[in-house]
Amino acid sequence: MEALIKEKLLEIEQRENCRILLAVESGSRAWGFASPDSDYDVRFIYVRDKDSYLKLNRSRDVIELPINDVLDINGWDVDKTLKLLHNSNPTVFEWFSSPIIYKTTPFAEQFKPIMQHYFSSKSGLWHYLHMAEGNYREYLKVDLVKAKKYFYVLRPILACRWILETETPPPMKFEELMESQLPAYLKDTVRDLLDLKMNSPEVKMIPRIDILNEYLEMSITEVKSQIEQYPREVVKEWDELNRLFLSVLEC
Repeated sequence: MEALIKEKLLEIEQRENCRILLAVESGSRAWGFASPDSDYDVRFIYVRDKDSYLKLNRSRDVIELPINDVLDINGWDVDKTLKLLHNSNPTVFEWFSSPIIYKTTPFAEQFKPIMQHYFSSKSGLWHYLHMAEGNYREYLKVDLVKAKKYFYVLRPILACRWILETETPPPMKFEELMESQLPAYLKDTVRDLLDLKMNSPEVKMIPRIDILNEYLEMSITEVKSQIEQYPREVVKEWDELNRLFLSVLEC
């Protein structure tokens, strides 16, 4: 599969006349709780030639391939990526910290230390809280639920708790978040659920786990209360990002 992914990335570069700067896995495989039939969520950052950024009729800043049962591949232009980083978009931090890398370049190594200067705890907290709230409301308030949906609420809640404790971007790996932030009384329950999730089809249904639901409901309320008390954060300057953008155009 890795060879196929790299072949698809090369095809994108040739067809779109762009250069891929970073390509990684996102989603359940990068988070560490993929099911046997999980698809591959490939995400990449690319740059076009300098002249393309000076056109009035610029190309879209996203490249998307048709999704199938196995592969979901899409990417962002580097200028979109840098603008989102300025707003502390948590997805940018996740892509650049993925443990599964299909392609990297010196740009990615330049980007990572700069990235840390633009992390906003408050933005990250709201992002993960909204994700947890939405998934909890939609998927976990019925008697039978998909096992995988617990992790789409647990992970963002634990990410919130990580940010509240450390004021740094949360790690991609669910195991690391679980060991650091999950209460001890829930760890055996979640480990059993993790084992079930990783050894069952994506559609596996299970009875609602009340002890987990109680923890998630309490956490959503508690985290929201803490975010609302956060002070307003200072808007970062653009200079560092502008220099990085110009440098990658010259490569």
